[in-house]
Amino acid sequence: MHTLSATAPGDSDNTAAVAPVRAHADQLAAQLVAKMTLDEKLKQLLNTAPAIPRLGIPAYNWWTESLHGALGTVPTTNFPEPIGLGASFDAPLVKSVAGDISIELRGLHALARKTGRMGRIGTGLDTWSPNINIFRDPRWGRGQETYGEDPFLTSRMGVAFIEGIQGPDPDLPNVIATPKHFAVHSGPEGTRHKANIFVSRHDLEDTFMPAFRAAIVEAKAGSIMCAYNRIDGQPACASNELLDDHLRGAWGFQGYVVSDCDAVKDIADTHKYAPDQATAVTAAIRHGVDNECNTATLSDTAGLDDRYREALDRGLITVGDVDRALVRLFSARLRNGDLPGVRPLSTASSSIADVGTAAHGELALKAAEESLVLLKNNGILPLAKSVKRIAVIGPLGDATRVLRGNYSSPYSAPPISVVDGLRHALPSVSVSYAPFGESVTDGDPVPATALRTADGKPGLTARYYNAIGTAPATFTPDQRAAYEKTLAYANDPVVTRREESVGGHSLDLAQVSDHHRVVWSGYLVPPESGLFRLGLSGFMSGSMHFEGKPFVDLANAPWGSLPTMKTIRLEKGHRYKIEITGVAQTGDAGVGLAWKRVSSDPVATMRQAAANADVIIAVVGLTSDLEAEESPVQVPGFKGGDKTNLDIPADQQTLLEAAKATGKPLIVVTMNGSPLDLSWAKQNASAILEAWYPGQSGGLAVAHVLSGKVNPAGRLPLTFYRSVADLPPFDDYRMKGRTYRYFTGKPVYPFGYGLSYTSFSYGPLSIEPAAGGAEHGLRVTTQLRNTGQRAGDEVAQLYLRFPNQPGAPNIALRGFQRVHLQPGEAKRISFSLSPRDLSAVTPDGQREVMAGRYEVSVGSGQPGTDVPVQTSSFATSEVFRLPE
Repeated sequence: MHTLSATAPGDSDNTAAVAPVRAHADQLAAQLVAKMTLDEKLKQLLNTAPAIPRLGIPAYNWWTESLHGALGTVPTTNFPEPIGLGASFDAPLVKSVAGDISIELRGLHALARKTGRMGRIGTGLDTWSPNINIFRDPRWGRGQETYGEDPFLTSRMGVAFIEGIQGPDPDLPNVIATPKHFAVHSGPEGTRHKANIFVSRHDLEDTFMPAFRAAIVEAKAGSIMCAYNRIDGQPACASNELLDDHLRGAWGFQGYVVSDCDAVKDIADTHKYAPDQATAVTAAIRHGVDNECNTATLSDTAGLDDRYREALDRGLITVGDVDRALVRLFSARLRNGDLPGVRPLSTASSSIADVGTAAHGELALKAAEESLVLLKNNGILPLAKSVKRIAVIGPLGDATRVLRGNYSSPYSAPPISVVDGLRHALPSVSVSYAPFGESVTDGDPVPATALRTADGKPGLTARYYNAIGTAPATFTPDQRAAYEKTLAYANDPVVTRREESVGGHSLDLAQVSDHHRVVWSGYLVPPESGLFRLGLSGFMSGSMHFEGKPFVDLANAPWGSLPTMKTIRLEKGHRYKIEITGVAQTGDAGVGLAWKRVSSDPVATMRQAAANADVIIAVVGLTSDLEAEESPVQVPGFKGGDKTNLDIPADQQTLLEAAKATGKPLIVVTMNGSPLDLSWAKQNASAILEAWYPGQSGGLAVAHVLSGKVNPAGRLPLTFYRSVADLPPFDDYRMKGRTYRYFTGKPVYPFGYGLSYTSFSYGPLSIEPAAGGAEHGLRVTTQLRNTGQRAGDEVAQLYLRFPNQPGAPNIALRGFQRVHLQPGEAKRISFSLSPRDLSAVTPDGQREVMAGRYEVSVGSGQPGTDVPVQTSSFATSEVFRLPE
């Protein structure tokens, strides 16, 4: 047997010449950098790059987020959380979503140019997305940000998102994508700043690197973010293996590297890999980190560039090292249209009118519909015409905050809850809602419809008061404390206007200074009588007066905390005087007005609603405030942002069991960003619909599926386990026993699973090897037919079983297509598999097409999971080795 080695399609031989447009931009960038003083250069290495007026360079903040929608101070479009986008199994959809996000990011950039806010977060023409880490363990609070547990699915979705964000020409990107967090990063959140993860050569190549390789080699992402953790002893932002060998070596990366926020600082402070901050920045910049995100920029802290100056003074780095980083950064700003010289400025083709358009909202609804996964249906769905009365129960039935997920703007199109969605989709049906009890999931934004200004208009009157005097551009810690102690505000507001609700809007107001106080005043007018939880979301700076008396204060609320709320009784139509004050020290007040209608006896309230209903729809689950990034929340089931178990919260489970006891049909809708134990619901509910965090129109999407207007076709991008007891410890990064590829137990629901309201069949497989043998690639073809009575989408999935050799997974997804078919319609579908698609990884980390017999299956899910599947086999005679 011979061993072959070659460059397969999609692989890089790292010999391609620099494209002319990039070479031109690099040349202009080098000329620009050469004109800068050393002081000017060093300040450009941070995420907040100050203006250099004498060179015509405006301020720029590299910190921009758009995981599933642009984050801005005006309403942007909120798409489903990435885990839901992954569930769509629709890469073209993800590319379209990212394309719309890119348009909105350019619109926000144009707004910032107009208002002079270019130094603030969310104003750049780059974005720190997508998150293509592998969701290896269901406890990870940030797993919702990913496309799931499978490297192949994550690779395809990541490539689609990057191509949508950057546009057709990666050398002239509309917005630069920054896949993150490179690499081997997926919790626990509580140890991420100090974790030293040792990972086998096999798991590194097999699980943790493929999506990043695809992002760089195929999609040509212009940037990448290095992670907090260490890998095999080296911090990710100072890693020979990651940044030198793989990224710039084997993959030929020509873009810039940005650190996760404080990851460079962690090199010394928490990893103790470097003895001080000067050596920490040395380790990072020597390994090619070009831009440092430092959270101290949030408070305009002075002297952050001093560490680089000390490294220069000690001879640890050279001016050439600094220039190399800056040329990469300024080349990017030239090529994305932030600076003139290579292409027209972005503002020539973008404006704030491009943000939050109706067309983008339509795509958000379509994406939400495609993300929904029907897990069980005993025939109750779609709801029959005989259903005339529906009781919606559960804490998330009327919730809107849950729809947004994390890394999302609080300002989007008016969010649509499940209750409101059902009322819209089923106007002839009586839809009632039974309030739940006080819950950790509470805290929806109070809508403008429940607020009134003094003259009776929807919303509140906002008055912005600038600080007296001119604040320093940056502060030492002592200067900031002294400044804040003596800070005073003007007696007269600089801006007075009506706003929909409470929130940080100052970045779109040129007249408002970074340091200001804002007061919202008006009346709360409840649409119904009853018990309400009322208070503020946000942290550090916010207080509320209710009926002229102090009500809640955020002074002791840390970042990421749950809303601060009190329970009171309110009467329908009564005008309750409210006043909320927020203080902004670096741009925005960061406070919101939150509430929730609750019941003192939720089980009794549910029974009363169920007595008059034909069907009960229970909307239960989690929120992205519970499973979250490094959260301070400590409640049963959650610690530091991660989950400690897979249980549905106990109070919600109690409600489900009481609902089942009524004898009425029970439909369970779950909202969550990670797997839950659905074994009880699988045994007891009539139907289960997984809705994730579905975005601004999520409730309408759910209603469209329940009512039958939309035929569901989403598939699970995750294995839904029964218990964490079935898994290795959370901080054990070995893949053995994890995800569908290496899990040997029986899940509640398997990866790739999802039902439809119609049925499909597959014809026998045709396998056509490439010239020279199957190890060089092959094409698999089958006929797909809709054998049911309804039009619908089918997600055809191709899985491989490999020769029985060490390192090969149990089974692996290697192709998928989402296909729409009318009743009786048939289509021939083909999958072209490259050598990389056919490959597995040896225990020592070598990726190769192994010699031997393979089993290939195409169907509605994994073979052996009670779904239609066709299976065949083929053999390879040579070992075909692939590059890193």
